[in-house]
Amino acid sequence: MGRLLVIVVFASLVLGGAACSGAAGAGSNARVQRGKASWYGGKWHGRKTASGERFNKRALTAAHRKLPFGTIVVVTNLSNGRSVKVRINDRGPFIRGRIIDVSEAAARRLKMRGAGVVRCKLRVIKYGKGKYKRARRRRHRYRSSPSVNPTVK
Repeated sequence: MGRLLVIVVFASLVLGGAACSGAAGAGSNARVQRGKASWYGGKWHGRKTASGERFNKRALTAAHRKLPFGTIVVVTNLSNGRSVKVRINDRGPFIRGRIIDVSEAAARRLKMRGAGVVRCKLRVIKYGKGKYKRARRRRHRYRSSPSVNPTVK
């Protein structure tokens, strides 16, 4: 009886893990995703990304809705088989059906600039730590001193 229980538990773990190991349409924590990719550049060049760094259209970076910042992903254009390795440093795309926005440089390597949107496959190479630079805020501190706030007698 004990041996049968071990076999059943082991089989359910193996089959359960295989069922969610990266099938199409899986969540953002899956190692492989399939969907549509678009690209952005031009007017966004030099602006701050969600991670706090400046967007560089010539860098191999991308935007993803949920993957941690710093995650390294291989994006494959399914129409021509070309691949590129990018780093997630922004959030997006915010259009239904798209799973990633790549920089202009990555779009050139994928040969997708003319098409604008292509079917693609994402494969996570290394998950990032999700840390990002926060913009420093200047704080004005008002000190109460006798010269600034005289006391009334």
